[in-house]
Amino acid sequence: MSPFARPRIELDHMSEEKPQILAVQGVEKRTLSSTALLALTLLTAGLLFVLVRQVSPVLAQTAPHQPPDTMAARVEACTPCHGNKGEGTSDIYFPRLAGKPSGYLYNQLLAFRTGRRKYPPMNYLLEFLPNDYLQDMADYFAGQRPPLPQPAATAVSDEILRRGEVLVTGGDAASQIPACASCHGLQLTGMEPGIPGLLGLRPNYVSAQLGAWRYGTRTAKSPDCMQRVAAKLTEADVTAVAAYLATLPASENAAPLPKGIYVLPFACGSAPN
Repeated sequence: MSPFARPRIELDHMSEEKPQILAVQGVEKRTLSSTALLALTLLTAGLLFVLVRQVSPVLAQTAPHQPPDTMAARVEACTPCHGNKGEGTSDIYFPRLAGKPSGYLYNQLLAFRTGRRKYPPMNYLLEFLPNDYLQDMADYFAGQRPPLPQPAATAVSDEILRRGEVLVTGGDAASQIPACASCHGLQLTGMEPGIPGLLGLRPNYVSAQLGAWRYGTRTAKSPDCMQRVAAKLTEADVTAVAAYLATLPASENAAPLPKGIYVLPFACGSAPN
């Protein structure tokens, strides 16, 4: 036997035993680490459970209540332009909605949704609202009764105002223009269910709407009675009517008249049954 055999055997023995010892040590380390992790997880879960049970009743008592689903909450998107109760705002082109006949308001909402009336913000807001929802909105604003504003001072001439008064109260037979009052009532408060009142509207808004009727950018169901009337008006007539209406004092009772109090001079497709 070589004198170097024993040292070699010892090296082989060491190379076999040392990995075994390291392997056992490694297993022991992993086992301890897993145990510690499991214990930590269980402890954390227990603490969270206790914390949730203690905090939940407090949160339930202090959490704010959800607002009720009222129509006043639903129409919040309308109020920046039309006022909290539909009374209008300082913007001269946004109309008063309060107290208008429900059928009229419903027809206008349908017109915006279908595109018969074109104003992108309104078209967008109403695009996906169902009929029942639109009817609820119309009923809500129709039931509001904030006071009408008093007329503001006007800079138009007396001649223009006189022409406006003639057209509003008596019409122009020579031009086949019926009086505004023949459809909107002697007090211009409108009639249920679909004829709107004309009080409390700013001249800029009235002029813009009459112009839209004249040029076909605002339409109604056939027969389109307002288009028929507006087509006979001149630019001067539009200015006169809008200016005169803006001078009329607020009525103590601006509610629309009941259905059937008077007969319209001709058929009007936008008037609901």
